[in-house]
Amino acid sequence: MKECKGIVPKAVTMFLIFTVVCGLIYTGIVTICAQVLFGQQANGQIIVVDGKEYGSALLGQQYTDDSHMWGRIMNIDVSTFRDQDQNAVMYAYPSNLSPAGKEYETLVAQRIEKLQQADPEMAGTPIPVDLVTCSGSGLDPHISPAAARYQVARIARAASRSEQEVEDIIDKCTSGKLFGIFGEKSVNVLKVNLMLDGILK
Repeated sequence: MKECKGIVPKAVTMFLIFTVVCGLIYTGIVTICAQVLFGQQANGQIIVVDGKEYGSALLGQQYTDDSHMWGRIMNIDVSTFRDQDQNAVMYAYPSNLSPAGKEYETLVAQRIEKLQQADPEMAGTPIPVDLVTCSGSGLDPHISPAAARYQVARIARAASRSEQEVEDIIDKCTSGKLFGIFGEKSVNVLKVNLMLDGILK
């Protein structure tokens, strides 16, 4: 009984110490470092123009009209999640289908057909794989430069722009490899579309 009385205060003390260290000090240091070193990313990298928020550069946005660039495939569910005002919140998720499955093969075929119908001029041109597949998160905001350029003719025609104008916008929204060696070049779809709309310069 005496041993139990001695253990309980020690256990409570350790609990309080680790609560302070892990719950307050550690999280405080991480938060401060994130805000100082990666402030934009830590706050969602929201694109704000003239006081209006247009979305996060870190999350995919869904565009389906011909005059805008299309991003990665998104499985959208607006019925499950709602904000504090009970407005539907867009939620995307990966399909989790096996690449070797028949259902996945059918979905990809349907997406290829949609792209070909949207731009018959590109018939026979290989379609970049990121235009017909989901990302792991279902919310990837980037596509490859090849996927962006595949859409140039369609966008230029629908937006009444020259193909060179569209290509120039794509170049402005293209990020290089991290430190020049890690990852691949990528195009931010939201930024391209905001520039097409004249919102971003």
